Amino acid sequence: MSSTSAVRAATTATYAAFIGSGFAFASWASRIPQVRDQLGLDAAALGLVLLAIAAGSLLALPLSGPVVTRIGSSRTVMSMAVLLGVGLTTAALGSLAGVVPVVIGLFLLGFANGAWDVAMNVQGTVVERRLGKSIMSRFHAGFSLGTVAGALAGAAMVAAHVSVAVHLSLVALLVVAGVIWQARHFVADHDETEPDAAGDAPRAGALTAWTEPRTLLIGLFVLAFAFTEGVGNDWISVAAIDGHHVSPTLGTLAFAGFLTAMTIGRWFGPGLLDRFGRTAVVRVLAVIGIAGVALFVFGPSPVYAYLGTLLWGLGASLGFPVGMSAGGDDPRRAAARVSVIASIGYCAFLGGPPTIGFLGDQVGVLRALIVVAALLTIAVLIATNVRPLPGTSLVQDDTMTKSDRGA
Repeated sequence: MSSTSAVRAATTATYAAFIGSGFAFASWASRIPQVRDQLGLDAAALGLVLLAIAAGSLLALPLSGPVVTRIGSSRTVMSMAVLLGVGLTTAALGSLAGVVPVVIGLFLLGFANGAWDVAMNVQGTVVERRLGKSIMSRFHAGFSLGTVAGALAGAAMVAAHVSVAVHLSLVALLVVAGVIWQARHFVADHDETEPDAAGDAPRAGALTAWTEPRTLLIGLFVLAFAFTEGVGNDWISVAAIDGHHVSPTLGTLAFAGFLTAMTIGRWFGPGLLDRFGRTAVVRVLAVIGIAGVALFVFGPSPVYAYLGTLLWGLGASLGFPVGMSAGGDDPRRAAARVSVIASIGYCAFLGGPPTIGFLGDQVGVLRALIVVAALLTIAVLIATNVRPLPGTSLVQDDTMTKSDRGA
């Protein structure tokens, strides 16, 4: 296979990995209200159950950098696809038995998703460099497209009264088969002859990345957007049903609207990033996200809430992929830095469910969501850290704009 053909196949395979991950996750998220009702959970208990996903992810993320460096992103994604299928099936069937098997399944799901996430983002930075284009957000648009498809399929399953166990077991089979078939076409994660962005320094280890101020601040930036996205995924349908008193089907469609807006933002994001630079774009989107959350929480009717979900989704769209691109600016250190940034970012998934669940018991789930706006404000303040590194291959495309120079 020629180099051009290999990169084209890797591009398709990377899209497939992102789409499959999003479809699996949204399929689970679309059935959270039904699982909650089957298990008889209140908001705080549901938050603790959802914590299992974050716990699994946070255990996997620090390990994923060395693993991806050692066995490559292709093998990592394929093996984690199998584990994700096992976890999703366990949670699906476990919902018929009780809380414990659901927690076990979600822990496996989270572990697989964490390592898979780092591996596919590393591959995304490789393809982005090979193409010479800022397309990382489009890979994340693929993830969002997968979540939209998963949410809409979930709404259809709810409307058709298909059981959680049957629905999610079928999703697991589909995702495992499709992703393994495509991930074989990933290209090598790095070229041993390729110098670092700063010269010919040796490749940095995973622990070194934890001492880099820029990497840590990008991690905090990603945490704010991950919290924004994760809370939307976990709580929009519940908050719409309980806070705005819509039907379960309409609550799931509110979630689908959030995901649709995020997908649109990610698909059209590269043009904005190339023209205005990373910093200016993510700051504007963070402000839009703050407005969307406020409208969803304080809107006087479901119509305003649905509009709020669209702005919320648009505002959340580029923060995570821009953070991943920033971590992968230096190809020789991408795996370590992306692992660190993802590890910090995924703390949002650890703290998000119990935070919203606890506050939900005090002031209601709907009012608790205002925490999202506070974190987006922090993202606005530290957004300068996602400026691309000098000397990296995409500098000419999106790092030397007036916005990123501070002009």
